[in-house]
Amino acid sequence: MKVIFLKDVKGQGKKDEIKEVTDGYGMNFLIKKGFAVPATQTNLNKLSRSLSEAALEESLLIKDMNDLKQKLEKQTITFVAQTGAQDKMFGQISSKQIQKELQNLGYKIDKTNILLDHPIMSLGIHNVDIILHKQVTATIKVKVVKGS
Repeated sequence: MKVIFLKDVKGQGKKDEIKEVTDGYGMNFLIKKGFAVPATQTNLNKLSRSLSEAALEESLLIKDMNDLKQKLEKQTITFVAQTGAQDKMFGQISSKQIQKELQNLGYKIDKTNILLDHPIMSLGIHNVDIILHKQVTATIKVKVVKGS
């Protein structure tokens, strides 16, 4: 019997996958527990429609994220840091500070999406990557200047 999985079932199939299973297992477990539905023409049509709608939503989301990327890459975030001898910074710039500054500019970005291997501890311009979507990454400039 062919079934369409509605949920991931470990070792059997993933959501929206069509798979051949034994009649007893399909009827008595998968369908009864709501993990799958029979692969009838009606259910296959529903699956096809939902997959195409999901693909359309995904493409619109990617387009929106690319637009956001264009805006972000035009931004330069400036931080003023206190320095000591030989322009050594007393503090450091973390992803949380970058997120707060982006939020002040009107961008809602989670700090876990800001890729910073280690905090910024030197003056100058630093490129910082931000993951907007699994297929879209923006690079912003973070400028650290000497405070008075």
